[in-house]
Amino acid sequence: MNKVSVNFHNEAVIPGVRFLYSVIAARYNGRWIFVRHQDSETWELPAGHIEPGETPYEAACRELEEETGATDYVIDKVSVYSVTTREETRYGVLFLAEIYGMEDFYDKSEVKEILISETVPEPMTYPEIQPRFFEEVFRYIRK
Repeated sequence: MNKVSVNFHNEAVIPGVRFLYSVIAARYNGRWIFVRHQDSETWELPAGHIEPGETPYEAACRELEEETGATDYVIDKVSVYSVTTREETRYGVLFLAEIYGMEDFYDKSEVKEILISETVPEPMTYPEIQPRFFEEVFRYIRK
């Protein structure tokens, strides 16, 4: 198994670094939302690539709407993060969303189903990474 390192950064911008992903820890009625992608048997947080010309916030909103069907929500930046695997480091932004209204998710080509749960389901797609995201989200909530 490869060693995975997850770090959180206070900086909103890191010189020379391009943010690749937006990850969203999303709650609806006090329960967490997880997605299962097509051809996968594991669960993960709503997330996606930041498209050219898109800010991390815009990507987070787009992915949240596409993958969960969220129609009414408040979304906040929790932290910039980096994940290092096999000597490669990638950066992204972690968000927390409180969802107040939902419809059926519409990215059926990518997402097979969503789960709204009080607990973290198993198996997770990224078991070395996603628990660290939740730790950071809980730290942010307690602030």
